[in-house]
Amino acid sequence: MKSNKITRRKFLGLAAIVGAGAGYHWGLSSKADSSALGKPNIIFVMLDDMGYGDLGLYGQNRIRMPHIDQMAREGIRFTQVYSGATICAPARSTLMTGQHTGRTTVRGNWGDLEHGAVPCSGGSGPRVPLKEDDVTIAEVLKDAGYATGITGKWGLGEPDTSGLPNRQGFDEWFGYLNQHLAHSHYPEYLWDNQKKKKLNGNRGTTKNFANQSHYSHDLFTDFAMDFIKRRGAGEAPFFLYVPYCLPHDSFQIPEIESYADEAGWSKVEKIYASMLTRVDRDMGRMFSLLREMGIDKDTIVFFCSDNGAANRYEGTFNSSGPLRGKKRSLYDGGLRTAMVVRWPGRIKAGAVSDDIWYFPDVLPTFAELAGASLPNNIDGVSVVPSLLSQPQPELQSRPLYWEDHERGFRCAARKGDWKFVCNGLDKPVEVYNLADDIGEEENLAESNPELVKWLWDFLKQSHTPSANWPVPKLDQDDGKI
Repeated sequence: MKSNKITRRKFLGLAAIVGAGAGYHWGLSSKADSSALGKPNIIFVMLDDMGYGDLGLYGQNRIRMPHIDQMAREGIRFTQVYSGATICAPARSTLMTGQHTGRTTVRGNWGDLEHGAVPCSGGSGPRVPLKEDDVTIAEVLKDAGYATGITGKWGLGEPDTSGLPNRQGFDEWFGYLNQHLAHSHYPEYLWDNQKKKKLNGNRGTTKNFANQSHYSHDLFTDFAMDFIKRRGAGEAPFFLYVPYCLPHDSFQIPEIESYADEAGWSKVEKIYASMLTRVDRDMGRMFSLLREMGIDKDTIVFFCSDNGAANRYEGTFNSSGPLRGKKRSLYDGGLRTAMVVRWPGRIKAGAVSDDIWYFPDVLPTFAELAGASLPNNIDGVSVVPSLLSQPQPELQSRPLYWEDHERGFRCAARKGDWKFVCNGLDKPVEVYNLADDIGEEENLAESNPELVKWLWDFLKQSHTPSANWPVPKLDQDDGKI
């Protein structure tokens, strides 16, 4: 790994990048003595396919997650935060690079072998790795003196490619490299840095999971707890990224928690709820460890999902809540995510925010928390003021952009209360007012032609060509669609 990758790139001044956050240092209010308090540890926990409505905080009344409920009582809950994509790999790419799906390197789960994609380890289609000159959150924080670790599902690089976590700023890495093998929670092996760690007793099956030895989620939690113990006791701050694989299928778990006797629930529903309750248990363990080590107030913790629910579970969990669609949809059910953030003594307890932000904002936010410089090619802004319940009005008006290439080119945008969905360049644009219509039921495009024109202009401005995900009508750059 080229440890000086970041320092060779051009940077803009931090104040110019973070806009309204320019008056803050390390994410602390101007009244705080930031030089005495230092840089916070940062933990980012992201679930896989958890729906916006799966938490009690967002309307769930059947799945029990008491530690996340407590996390919100001690921190802030956001109601209008979005993933960077509707599916696994591009969502992770937007998170790591601070670039939306019109520009980030990985814009889909599969790519083209003729244009830099590589065979998938373990089967499935070819994957596109992050490039050597991509700058990730881990590199930005490592450059600022952080120890960096990741455990769970990476999804942005295959063996011996530039996309490996250890070549993208992470000191320590343990988990799945791609989403194909992550369909089994009892894999035959996991990656321990750049070596395979064989899990004796596991058969790697996605069907029969009885009498297997090592449940990957539990191993990820063990790694996370050990990382916190070791790195939290050191002088340097740490960044720990935990992209858990639950509650993604296949639906496998060592034991159904307290839902075995729920009448009318399918076996899959019982396992799904148990997966979320298991994550909640482990979040409780993590918070207990932070308190025991005396670093609770020095650590900011984020909790979210990578995209919308894979299954709405209508009538049981209503996993998308009031939102339209689910995973793979560009409606809010596929894009909007729960987001809870806790930082005792810094973030206001019990706060709720309607500020609008998304995954490309995470990199500049972490950079401000760390007092770090930023690469000049990102699309996000720091939301540190919003985390601290301080005004950040530009979040309500600046436009957000998404592309999806899994079913042909589709795109979406949000600007203020207006949401735009285009399910193909040969399809009419849909326009919704989310303030009045959170379920995106009433298409207002016909009565708002100026908004339709705005989307086409914004689309052409936001999209950059990609050999792996070509869009001929846009890439020809002839000004026509």
